[in-house]
Amino acid sequence: MNPRSSNALDWVAGSDAPEMNSIDIGFMALTDCASLVVAATQGFAQPYGLSLNLKRQASWANLRDRLVSGQLHAAHSLYGLIYAMQLGISGGAAADMAILMGLNQNGQCINLSRGLQDAGVTSPEALERTAHHRGAKLTFAQTFPTGNHAMWLNYWLASQGIHPLDDVDSVVVPPPLMVAHLQAGRIDGCCVGEPWGASAVQQKLGFTLATSQSIWPDHPGKVLGCTREFVEQNPNTARALTMAVLEASRFIEQSTENRRSTAQLLSGADYLDTPLDCIEPRLLGHYQDGLGNSWQDPHALRLFNDGQVTFPWLSDGMWFMTQFRRWGLLREDPDYLAVARRVHQLELYREAAAALGIAVPESTLRSSQLIDGRIWDGSDPVGYARGFSLHSRIDGAPAIAAR
Repeated sequence: MNPRSSNALDWVAGSDAPEMNSIDIGFMALTDCASLVVAATQGFAQPYGLSLNLKRQASWANLRDRLVSGQLHAAHSLYGLIYAMQLGISGGAAADMAILMGLNQNGQCINLSRGLQDAGVTSPEALERTAHHRGAKLTFAQTFPTGNHAMWLNYWLASQGIHPLDDVDSVVVPPPLMVAHLQAGRIDGCCVGEPWGASAVQQKLGFTLATSQSIWPDHPGKVLGCTREFVEQNPNTARALTMAVLEASRFIEQSTENRRSTAQLLSGADYLDTPLDCIEPRLLGHYQDGLGNSWQDPHALRLFNDGQVTFPWLSDGMWFMTQFRRWGLLREDPDYLAVARRVHQLELYREAAAALGIAVPESTLRSSQLIDGRIWDGSDPVGYARGFSLHSRIDGAPAIAAR
């Protein structure tokens, strides 16, 4: 890996010099931390006068607390976690938060246990029957109550006619512990990021029933997050950090060989500490579901995609707030667009991208069709949140008419 930046030195000296040179960055052991690992270890940060110190975290709650306390300057973060912290519903201290850029799209999955597989529960229809007719509720794990995986799990279950709050039990399990929980029989299924879904399949501990990209093709994933205070006190550092990670993201997708070398890097003990054959196939888009099916996924994990992945779309952040509202995590509708505009550091991103010759979309909103056929484009978040046939029915939750 041999990064080169014709613009890097422009940001090292003079008034644009970074205010800090050593940055502590939190990450979780997930394949979608790839751009940060490559930026930190393969020479992408040094031209900007930065040293990136990667700090692996045990759970998203630990990462949350250390980000707010300042022990971490920035982090590989769940979209839903950053917004929950901003809105004061993360279970920790509320804080003004900032998203510098997107780190990935796609690349998570919903797996079911070997027990359900052996019982013939290998389709959404069979799962729906089991959820509604089994005496005890099925238990599903996700990685954080307001996180991406909780929202994908809720959305997918609801799209299959299974109420995620009433028909199943939901528990929180840190990503690297998900496979152990499947093995021990503590959970019937889970929604988690790679490589843990692939690892469960490899160990014959169940199968992949749905990928997250089948729920929402090219959905938002993790982000490079920090507090708003960090950006305001260190704008040059934040911009330089964004540029280094952007270059790393672009580099990884320049060739299959770069993806392979990245998978090898990630497998190391300091990062995912996982066999290469659990990481590389799905990073290359090669999927096996554990039921004998294999395919090349057209919407596999993406880290750059000509800047479409890394651009901090306002509509992506707004979507998570609509789901918080849908499931009763928010009692009232926030000012969706105003919150997103405050969190997403669009001007800083545009500056970083322009310096690297990376195209920036003209619109800050994008349109997508999800698994239930509904279109999300950010134009009417209140109507979108209120328009679902399955929603929260807990006390104080929004009264939403069924459709």
